[in-house]
This record gives sequence, structure tokens and C-alpha cells, in this order.
Amino acid sequence: MTNYILRRVLLMIPTLIGAMLINFLIVQGAPGGPVQQVISQVTGTGVAATQRVTQGGGGEMETSGPSGGGGGAEVRGDYRGAQGLDPEFIAELEEQFGFDKPAHERFLHMLGNYATFDFGESFFRSRSVTELIVDKLPVSISLGLWTTLLTYGLSIPLGIRKAVKDGSRFDVWTSVVVLVGNAIPAFMFAVFLIVVFAGGAYLDWFPLRGIVSDDWETLSLPMQLVDYLWHMTLPILALVIGSFAGLTMLTKNSFLDQISQQYVTTARAKGLSEKRVLYGHVFRNAMLIVIAGFPVAFVNILFTGAVLIEILFSLDGLGLLGFEAVVNRDYPVMFGTLYIFTLLGLILQLVNDIMYTVIDPRIDFEARGA
Repeated sequence: MTNYILRRVLLMIPTLIGAMLINFLIVQGAPGGPVQQVISQVTGTGVAATQRVTQGGGGEMETSGPSGGGGGAEVRGDYRGAQGLDPEFIAELEEQFGFDKPAHERFLHMLGNYATFDFGESFFRSRSVTELIVDKLPVSISLGLWTTLLTYGLSIPLGIRKAVKDGSRFDVWTSVVVLVGNAIPAFMFAVFLIVVFAGGAYLDWFPLRGIVSDDWETLSLPMQLVDYLWHMTLPILALVIGSFAGLTMLTKNSFLDQISQQYVTTARAKGLSEKRVLYGHVFRNAMLIVIAGFPVAFVNILFTGAVLIEILFSLDGLGLLGFEAVVNRDYPVMFGTLYIFTLLGLILQLVNDIMYTVIDPRIDFEARGA
């Protein structure tokens, strides 16, 4: 197993480079960019994210901070609405944002920095990308970790029970619940929870902003925990409702498939109890496909699945940070978060493979030459 883990770790390097290259090329072909946003703001043709930069020889305008480790797409001299602007000012903007160098040089420079986890500075926030990620991480980890644990903790037992009671009244009415949960998007359920329980129209039981109260640091440790759970209840509940349905049905169908296998019939014929057949034989095989989806599920919840939830509940996490970076063409933040989550996904996939061998020792990746 050691050799397999080593090979997988080494394989992460070209995988990371490939993922960054593909996204870099996509951004190269995308319209807009930080320089174009600044020019649009100067000429009054658009609104860009703000900070300070000096225009030409005198006046100030709102735009970005120093350039960082991100690449992007800016075609020099081809900016809409740039008529009447000093070419030297445009050249200064290109240099400030790092677009005065060829694309391949920017990409190689970015990879060199990312190898040491130097993601540069945000174009529009006057802070390093690392500081921003660390700042937003507690919110996203709270949402992603609790949602994943609760989703798996609810879906796996429910799916197993539905498989064992297949066709019964329990299976029927829980299928209705699962279908309703699958039909309602997480953000729609979040709106419902806000209207009913967060002072929208009826009850005012839960807060609508942040993961803790403003006076959280002054509270005792038990009250800090209560306050944290109080703030996280509604957003986590919305995410769990939006994601448990598919996993429940996957678990049920996986167990039904294994229950019909010959080895189960043989185990029962040997006189083994139903509980031992189910959890001693079926469980190991049926859970493999369920565990296989864990890394993707966790990363999706952590980064993409919670964006609307973060917006609705005013939670300033990584999902919202990434969304704003795309809108504002904040390339260092875009590529920095992409790098982190690609690396996280690869590491979780390796952990997933290790879990395979824990659940079923018969699996030997090294023997298969994986």
C-alpha cells in the first residue's frame, strides 16, 4: 500500500498542473478582465470592484491593489470604451495587474509561486489570497463538514432500512419524503426556513447573519457552542435536505443489488442471522460505491454547493469568495481557490482509496498495479 500511496502522491503533480492549465486557457479566452473593468469604470461603461490606482500623471480612480499570482486574459490595446485614455495609463494598468508579460510566462510564474503556496494578492481586496482563504475557511468547513456528516449519517441508515423493507409501507412513505427532498433545491428550502423560522413572516427563532453573534467572544465556552449551533442550524438543515435524497437512494439500490447476489443466499443457507448477513457481508460490498462519492460530495458542498446558502444567510465563506472572484475577474483569488480545492479533492480521493481497503481488506491496489 505504501508504494501505491507514493505513486498517487506523485500523480497529483501533473494532475494539478493539468487542471490549472485547462482553467488558465479557459480564462485566456473569456471576455473581460481586471484591466477592462478598470477602463469600463473610468469611461463610465461599467462598474468594477474598487481600490486605488493613480491615473496617468495626476488624478486617482477606484481599482485594484498590487498584482498577485493569478493569470488571466487581457489583449493589449483591445479594450472597449478605451477611446481617449492615455496609452501609457493602459500600459501601467497592464503592468500593475501582471498582463505585460506573455501568457506562458504568467502561467509558469504562477505555478512556481503555487508550488510554495504563494497565491499572491487579491486584485480588489488589498489582502493576500492566503489570508482571504484562511479568513473564510471556518465558515466553509462548518458548512461542509457538518452537512456531509449529517447527510451520510442520515442517508446510510435510511437507505439500508429502505432496502431491508423494500416494498413495505415504510419504504413507500419514506420514498415520498426522499422525492420531495430531491425536488426542492437547497436554496428554495433555505428561503422557506428563513420565512418561517428567521423572522421572515412568522417565527423569529434563529438568526439570519453570520456563524456566531457579535458578543461571541464574551460568552462562556458552553454558551459559545450553543450560539454557534444556533447560527448554523438553518443553513446546515437547508443543505442536508438538498443533498440527502440522492445518497439515500444510492445506498438503497446498492444494498438491494448486493442482497440479490449468490453469496448472500449462501450465507443465509449456512444459518447466519439476518443481521450478520447484512452487516458482516452485504455492508462491505454495498458501501464501496457510497464511499466512492464522498470526496466529490464534500468538495461540492464545501466550495460550490453552499454559495447560495452563504448569500441567503450572510455567511462569508469560500463559496461566496470564489463567486465574487469570478464576477470581479479577481484572478489570484480564482486560481488560488481552484488550486486549493483541486489539491483537497485529490487528497480526499486518496483517503477514499485507503478507506476502500479498510472496509474490504480483499481490495489490494498494489496487486492490481493501480
